[in-house]
Amino acid sequence: MAAGLAITSEGGRYYNGKMTVFVVLSCIVAATGGLIFGYDIGISGGVTSMEPFLKKFFPEVYRKMKEDTKISNYCKFDSQLLAAFTSSLYISGLIASLFASTVTRAFGRKASILVGGTAFLAGSAIGGAALNIYMLIFGRVLLGVGIGFTNQSVPLYLSEMAPPKHRGAFTIGFQVCVAIGVLSANLLNYGTQKIKGGWGWRISLAMAAAPASILTIGGLFLPETPNSIIQRTNDYQKAEKMLQRVRGTADVQAELDDLIRAGSVSKNINHPFKKIIQRKYRPQLVMAILIPFFQQVTGVNIISFYAPVLFRTIKLSENTSLLMSALVTGGIGTVSAILPMILADKLGRKVLFLLGGIQMLVSQVMIGSIMAAQLGDHGGFSIGYAYLILVLICVYKAGFGFSWGPLGWLVPSEIFPLEIRSAGQSITVAVGLLFTSLVAQTFLAMLCHFKAGVFFFFGGWLTVMTTFVHFFLPETKNVPIELMDKVWREHWFWRKFFDDVGEESKIQGAV
Repeated sequence: MAAGLAITSEGGRYYNGKMTVFVVLSCIVAATGGLIFGYDIGISGGVTSMEPFLKKFFPEVYRKMKEDTKISNYCKFDSQLLAAFTSSLYISGLIASLFASTVTRAFGRKASILVGGTAFLAGSAIGGAALNIYMLIFGRVLLGVGIGFTNQSVPLYLSEMAPPKHRGAFTIGFQVCVAIGVLSANLLNYGTQKIKGGWGWRISLAMAAAPASILTIGGLFLPETPNSIIQRTNDYQKAEKMLQRVRGTADVQAELDDLIRAGSVSKNINHPFKKIIQRKYRPQLVMAILIPFFQQVTGVNIISFYAPVLFRTIKLSENTSLLMSALVTGGIGTVSAILPMILADKLGRKVLFLLGGIQMLVSQVMIGSIMAAQLGDHGGFSIGYAYLILVLICVYKAGFGFSWGPLGWLVPSEIFPLEIRSAGQSITVAVGLLFTSLVAQTFLAMLCHFKAGVFFFFGGWLTVMTTFVHFFLPETKNVPIELMDKVWREHWFWRKFFDDVGEESKIQGAV
């Protein structure tokens, strides 16, 4: 296949290779792990706004929505049990992601992908057949196990398989699949809520089996990454053959040497979670914690989880709120996620982070200002202001779609050295799921008590994270993944965490 490339490595050597059909197909299959994550995000918000679902599992919320005309517009959906339905998945996913680190390191990236797909399949079956709240939440817990394993392993798989020059585009494929999953779920919700008899929510929950089946069946045929083969075995010949197949050339010695060198260091590490707290890994650890934290406090969950709730709050009907949620969170997210696949490896990660942060900040402030001025505790918007908010939500979602959405997965997956890569990605996923859970559990209460001020709350965080990226995130585009160490050594702030003399001598000796 076309698109030959050569990436300069330390010591003046080159990584040879082509954009092969084999690696493209492998990464497409693996990236479908994003479908299950996106599908759940879309289903959670849509199902929790369906009146038959609320009436069966959350009657208090249903009563407040239908009968209590005195309750504030901002408080109708404030229920800790309803929030627990959403956040239970992310708590179980958090725990599962930490176990996934051991599985991914010891048995390979493919094994974790298969475990995740299987657990998600089981959770979808239980959720669709749920008879009570306990069965419903148990199904959510199994879905969380699936997400914990796939979110930990899929970005690593994509980063290791991708050619360095195109790593951004390949890894962002995960976020594109997340966006497609959200769109599919929201469109399905729009159709199932029209089913007479009030059981459409069961189809929405059970159909999570569709993306899980794609991932699980496809995962059976996935090759293991050369990085993982070297990390787990001493079969360098097998790793070389796989690398040759992935890169589409027999001349892979330079890249293989770097992989073997990284693998030899990795095999001497028995406790990667202890290793990662050492001073020389401080830059990567800080990013592993702050990037997923910042991703969750962009306020995206206001749109993704509770978009139908927001649209009901501004007095749109159930049908209209579900359709708008489908178009906004899914359609805009999918289209905008394609943009960084083209630009991340050309303009770089930082430029997209900064542009997206500014766009989201302006949108949040404007939405909050309009809601504060026009929406009181009772009554609604004029039709003009309602649609203005919809436009601003589209602008916001587009900003997230080309910046913190995909880059929040890409950057953490490419910055860790092999010896702590699995542990680092687990920390990234765990932190992301922890704060996803906290936001999901607290947002409805925040909306009730802060009212429109919740948008300024997240706007403040957008200011902080955009400033942080500008000063502290080094550019990682086109840098081979096993040579990423150099970007930290050359950064004005992070270089002080390295013993320059000792570490440079190691590199020179290894080269």
